Amino acid sequence: MKPNYKNWMPKGMIYAGAGGTGAFLALYLVVRLTGLVSAGWRTALLATGLAGFAVGAVSTIWMTLMYRTFSYDGKRQLSRRIIEEIASHVSLPEGSEALDIGCGSGALTIACARHNPGARFLGVDRWGKEYASFSKTLCEQNAEAEGVQNVSFAKGDAFHLDFADERFDAVVSNYVYHNIPSRDRQAILLETLRVLKKGGTFALHDIFSKSKYGDMQAFVQKLRDLGYQEVQLISTTNGNPITPFEALWMELAGSALLVGKK
Repeated sequence: MKPNYKNWMPKGMIYAGAGGTGAFLALYLVVRLTGLVSAGWRTALLATGLAGFAVGAVSTIWMTLMYRTFSYDGKRQLSRRIIEEIASHVSLPEGSEALDIGCGSGALTIACARHNPGARFLGVDRWGKEYASFSKTLCEQNAEAEGVQNVSFAKGDAFHLDFADERFDAVVSNYVYHNIPSRDRQAILLETLRVLKKGGTFALHDIFSKSKYGDMQAFVQKLRDLGYQEVQLISTTNGNPITPFEALWMELAGSALLVGKK
């Protein structure tokens, strides 16, 4: 049995893009090749069809390239490289408990658990309609396929984690918070860190751009002022694992790991 971690670029979006592109092309051809449309509408509809086709074609090609780059089965396997890089920052002793927020298909939860066989990892996600193919069942199937038993999965809300303060020895996350509509994503980070024990490890990967998060250097200093033992914001767009070119065309500029100890 082979794990199926899906793809961060859903196939449904690619199919929708291709369908829309085809519809605009059909509109253009019908208007161009038939006399079904009056002269008054002809120019406007031709322009609409051609513009829609061009935009749709570019978008579909871009999404297809994204899909191939992120694919776990492709040549680049960028998703796997990112997951392994995050997991490499988590090293826990026997009996520890850790939390993965926004676990999706379970990839990061399972990778961290594999690197830390003596610890227990819980992956939580709301598994919303945006990624309808991701589910708790899929996570459990992937863990079974990988032969990893020190994991479990449950519904959870990153805004309001249903756990007591300082519950976990580590918290991790990958490309989750920027997808959550919020005017204050730094507050979501603080909610994540609330459930981390004193001395616990955190490794949170996201697109920490100023437009999405505000001043992250000030946030790093804020954590230090609060007494956190270690705090670093490490870029992941310098080739490890994302190249600068990939960061540009895949709209991942600002991707970084927020790591350290509480």
